[in-house]
Amino acid sequence: MICFLILAPLAVGPTACSSGERPQDAAPYDATAHVSLNTGGKGRAADPDQPLEITARDGNRITDVRAVDTAGRRLEGALTADGTRWRSDTPPAGAMRYTVVVSTERGDGSPGRRTAEVTTRPATGGRRLEVDLGPDSGTYGVGQPITAELSRPVKDVRQRAIVERALTVRSSPAVEGSWRWMDDHTLHYRPRSYWPAHATVEVRGSLEGVWIRDGLRGGKAEPVRIRTGDRVEAVVDIDETEMTVRKNGEVVRTVPVTTGKPGFRTREGVKVVLGRQAAVRMTGTSIGIPAGSAESYDLNVQWAVRLTDSGEFVHAAPWSAAHHGRENVSHGCTGMSTENARWFFDNVRRGDIVRHVGGDGPRMPAFGNGLGDWNLSWEQWREGSALS
Repeated sequence: MICFLILAPLAVGPTACSSGERPQDAAPYDATAHVSLNTGGKGRAADPDQPLEITARDGNRITDVRAVDTAGRRLEGALTADGTRWRSDTPPAGAMRYTVVVSTERGDGSPGRRTAEVTTRPATGGRRLEVDLGPDSGTYGVGQPITAELSRPVKDVRQRAIVERALTVRSSPAVEGSWRWMDDHTLHYRPRSYWPAHATVEVRGSLEGVWIRDGLRGGKAEPVRIRTGDRVEAVVDIDETEMTVRKNGEVVRTVPVTTGKPGFRTREGVKVVLGRQAAVRMTGTSIGIPAGSAESYDLNVQWAVRLTDSGEFVHAAPWSAAHHGRENVSHGCTGMSTENARWFFDNVRRGDIVRHVGGDGPRMPAFGNGLGDWNLSWEQWREGSALS
């Protein structure tokens, strides 16, 4: 038997459709002739007091605009509903160069692109918003917040967002963190939890020349670089009249203490070491106790570690030695023997953590009396950001 192999011809469609290519898959066409910018013409610097405007014509529409300056800041803006015009939300920074990438499309969906370099004139006149970043460069405890003090008040939430975007904090190792507005002049930055031990934190402000509001632009900000030391945390149990100090998670010392008596209860909560004084004069009048009253005092105190602006310290209190570890008899400070106070003084630095627990005293406020930043949950802290 003879077998025949029959080969059927393959069906071939029109050549123009064989690739399956759609218009939007093609390389972007040059949209230079179809897109214009209000920059005053080629080679001329743009006016920093006018928002950047981009217009499409000849049946083209704008789909996206990305305008980024040399500091890496993006100039935000909005498109009209028909896609024929884009306008920046604010004027650009003065004396700055922007790379502007405009994405477009034709009626058939094919994509286009125009890239332009825009340089702005220096911004003249008006006031400057200077930023003082803190703390000073150095080594701190893991509870130290970053601070930014503004030379002028900023109240509007949109203006606050402009300022906040220009303040960058980078740490190694990296951790999640956020700025919070404490008032119209002050921002604090803290991580979700404490900084890692032996971390490096760099803080920069890139606000110079940035438009904030009519008549006010950003000024200079000197960068700050800090390191954290060991994680040192002291926990004072008010009810048990005892302080336990841990270093990197390990208990290194437990000492008997006395804290505030009725009427002068020590604040509960997390406090951050503000500074140290080998000797300080403490008076009752400094906390509102009338001179000559039964509660009046005037003492020269050794080895004082400050915890609040209002005058709460951890310090030597040899005059109350019989009460250490037994009873709370102070006017709000945490007192201990001279030996233990000297040890504590020598083993803590600014930014270390002191947490008071137990007792029935008032809560340490988050603002207004030192650094109470850690007494807010992460969710509460984030609510104070203009970018949340």
